[in-house]
Amino acid sequence: DQMEAMVAAAKEKWGGVHVLINNAGVLRDKSFAKMTLEDFRFVVDVHLMGAVNCTKAVWDIMRAQNYGRIVFTSSSSGLYGNFGQSNYGAAKAAMVGLMNVLHQEGAKNDIRVNTLAPTAATRMTEELLSPEALKLLTPESITPGVLYLVSEQGPSRTILCAGAGAFARTMIYETEGIYLDDAERTPENVAARFDDISNPEGQRALQGAFEQTTKFAMKAAKAKGITLPGS
Repeated sequence: DQMEAMVAAAKEKWGGVHVLINNAGVLRDKSFAKMTLEDFRFVVDVHLMGAVNCTKAVWDIMRAQNYGRIVFTSSSSGLYGNFGQSNYGAAKAAMVGLMNVLHQEGAKNDIRVNTLAPTAATRMTEELLSPEALKLLTPESITPGVLYLVSEQGPSRTILCAGAGAFARTMIYETEGIYLDDAERTPENVAARFDDISNPEGQRALQGAFEQTTKFAMKAAKAKGITLPGS
């Protein structure tokens, strides 16, 4: 309700809402063995549902005006893992999944959706980093990257990593993989061919879930000499 009221006030004042940066955050770090379900749920609610609430409040406005720029805030803890942060890592990884879907759903209305994975000196990190590192990791050093993501020329479906004036991209690839025929389809053969399954040659960034389904179906059809419709 509070978010909807804020958005309504912004729309009345400026005629629309053009940019949304989701940046709510909280930590309740413990190893998974010691973490309560309440602490897990609380962190997911703040990061994931907080972003959902804010985005839902602006979504119809952006669709109606055929323009919008949305940024979700992820973390290297969600992308790569960090001990004691199962709740935080799960919530931050969810930002990428939410981005991927909303990128597709918003494309026809020029709503571009991206994810920032920042590292900076904040109340969440001040006890985790040295004073020397904190001086370098200023929030302002990330700002140019965020401004690019929400600009008219900004990309969509990008994971931009930023910290201390350094910028990089995280990209998710799927290997070409292998096909095992019926008689070969055993766990032992999966284990024996795991290096082939993991071979990065020919890997590519898929643009949607059904692209993977199509790839696998075509690989199986080719092996069996079957022609699929549309192939």
